[in-house]
Amino acid sequence: MELLDPKLVLGAYAVGVFPMSDDRDAAEVYWVEPRRRAILPLDAFNLSRSLKRVVARDRFRVTADTDFARTVALCAQSVEGRPDTWINGSIEHAFAELHRMGFAHSVECWEGDELVGGLYGLALGRAFFGESMVSRRTDASKVALAWLVARLRAGGFTLLDCQFQTDHLASLGAIEIDRTAYLSLLSSAVSGVVGSPSASSDDVVANFFALDRVAASDPDPGAPSTVVSGPLSGQDIVQLLVQTS
Repeated sequence: MELLDPKLVLGAYAVGVFPMSDDRDAAEVYWVEPRRRAILPLDAFNLSRSLKRVVARDRFRVTADTDFARTVALCAQSVEGRPDTWINGSIEHAFAELHRMGFAHSVECWEGDELVGGLYGLALGRAFFGESMVSRRTDASKVALAWLVARLRAGGFTLLDCQFQTDHLASLGAIEIDRTAYLSLLSSAVSGVVGSPSASSDDVVANFFALDRVAASDPDPGAPSTVVSGPLSGQDIVQLLVQTS
């Protein structure tokens, strides 16, 4: 199995290229740069009435980075109607390392202790590159995407890359743009991040976990605010998406 260097993967994404394989058991990986690219504008997510109800009622328990490895493995599984997958062992291994490095993230949907859907991708600068999403229950991937969009908005991201357009993504607000337009958006989103002296600058790196941080009011106006963790509900996500649409 050809192992991918995680730093090489980061560099590739920064210039609009990503890895794929022919199937789950393929030994080789090839690099893809689509002429037409699907993106989901973060201010144009289509929160339909039915999806809004599903999210608001907390039909699924939604987490982030709780079980990255299982989420990737679930996305890589063959199912009826999709016998092949482009996620081979090399890609899975590289993303496990990128997750350990803090670049790759997952959003998971649970029924009890069972993982029933979710998605994973790569965060770089102010860009999030969605890799794959999966449903083992109706609407699970849509709920995961709604939570992701809310998370990206809260964290200061400017680009959600969906790679290839599908009817499913289009129904949620994704659009297709040409390579030149995509590279312009990408350049702005990752400017100063890869191979730049300003790589550690806070003003070019978005925060995937900003949604989990709640600023608590302090009774003393002169005292600094305290940052605390607070549980989020589906209703919180709906409110954020509606307010910023």
